[in-house]
Amino acid sequence: MRNKYDFSKGEKGKFYRANMKLNITIYLDEEVSAFVEKIASKKGTDRSAVVNDLIRGDIKIAEAME
Repeated sequence: MRNKYDFSKGEKGKFYRANMKLNITIYLDEEVSAFVEKIASKKGTDRSAVVNDLIRGDIKIAEAME
């Protein structure tokens, strides 16, 4: 890395998009991944749908506890 960088010609917010959707990558433990994969194969769906369903269930439980 350099000691100094020249940002004098930079544009603030050049790549900012207000409505952009951000998809994040998550890493599951091996046993959790196997569990999710097992459910997904039984339901005939993908792992993302299973993880979303599980998290939505946790959200409902957390909201009920408030």
